[in-house]
Amino acid sequence: MSALTSFTLEYGFKTTPRLLYTAISTPEGLSRWFADMVTVEGENVFVFKWEGSEQKARLLRSKENEFVQFAWLDELGQEEHSMEMQIRNEPVSSEVALLITDQSDENDMDFNQRVWDAQLKKLQRLFSN
Repeated sequence: MSALTSFTLEYGFKTTPRLLYTAISTPEGLSRWFADMVTVEGENVFVFKWEGSEQKARLLRSKENEFVQFAWLDELGQEEHSMEMQIRNEPVSSEVALLITDQSDENDMDFNQRVWDAQLKKLQRLFSN
């Protein structure tokens, strides 16, 4: 496996940190925008399902209304790499920013960033009504 490179993306939302935190930290919230279905099994292991595929991630750390950090798991349940979603208040614009920090193989960087863009557009639509 080649070395992974970290990247950070930022998205703005017109919502509250509490509502955004619910969307990024609960199976119900994540099922509305990130995956087709999300469940929790065992001790803090989230199961993400997309059109016939499944990926598991362990919730490593979280702080209410501030951030969540997951570690993606391989088939043996070993941690592969982490992904963090951090909420930041933007008092000047009265928006809430969501910072996504993920890791990718350099060759897949553009593709992975486009996937995040598509997923976050779904999340932004949830708060645009």
